[in-house]
Amino acid sequence: MLAGVIFDKDGTLFDFQRTWGAWGEKALWQLSGEDETLCQKLADAVGFDRLLSRFRPDSPAIAGTNTETALLLKAHMPDRTEEEVLFQLNALAREATVAEAVPLTPFLTELRNHGLRLGVATNDSEEAARAHLSVTGAFELFHHVFGYDSGYGAKPDPGMLLAFCDLEGLEPSEVAMVGDSIHDLQAGREAGMTTIGVLTGVASVTDLSSHADEILPNIGHLLASETFAAMRPRRAPA
Repeated sequence: MLAGVIFDKDGTLFDFQRTWGAWGEKALWQLSGEDETLCQKLADAVGFDRLLSRFRPDSPAIAGTNTETALLLKAHMPDRTEEEVLFQLNALAREATVAEAVPLTPFLTELRNHGLRLGVATNDSEEAARAHLSVTGAFELFHHVFGYDSGYGAKPDPGMLLAFCDLEGLEPSEVAMVGDSIHDLQAGREAGMTTIGVLTGVASVTDLSSHADEILPNIGHLLASETFAAMRPRRAPA
C-alpha cells in the first residue's frame, strides 16, 4: 500500500525550463561580472543555450549538485575560490522565480488528505529548496525537505530517500519516488521504491522509460495514475 511520496524539486514540483531557463542568463551574467566573453564560457561549461534561454538536455547542471556546478564554473574563474563561486551561485539560486508544474497547494493538500506522508529530495541546497517552497506556500505541506547538503548524500545515491523512510517509519516499498531525471529514478530504484517519471524536466519518455514504473505528463496526474490505483493509501489523513 502507498504510505508516502517523495518528490524531486526542479523539473518535478517546478517546471525546469520555465524556472531555470529564465534565471540562467541573469545568473551567468552576474557570475561573469558582466564580461561577455566569460559569460559565454560559463554558459558553455554548464550547457546553457543563451540564445534560447534554455539548458540543453545534456547540461551537467540539471541533475548535478550546486557544488558540482560551482566546480565547472570555477574552472573559468581562476581568480575566485570554489567557496566564493558556490556562495554566489547559492545566493542567486535562492532568487529564482519558480514556476509550479501544477498549483502545488491544492495538489499537495489532496495527497495529505489521502493520508500520505510527503517529502522532497533535491540536489539543490536545502536552504534554496526551503526558500522556493516557501514562496509558493507549499513548504509546510511537506513532512521533510532534504537537499544535497542535508547530510544524506546526493542523488543518484538513495540516502535522502532512505532517510525519509527512517524518519517516517515507512518501508521503501510503501513509498513512490517522483522525479524528472534518471538520477531521481535511479535513486528510487536503489532505495526499493516505486518510481514515477514526469516530463516537466528536460528528459524524454525514451530517456526515462527503462528507469520508471510509470511516466506521467506532470505530477498533477498522480492521483489518476496506475500506481496510485494499485497502491491505494492506507493511512488516516495527516
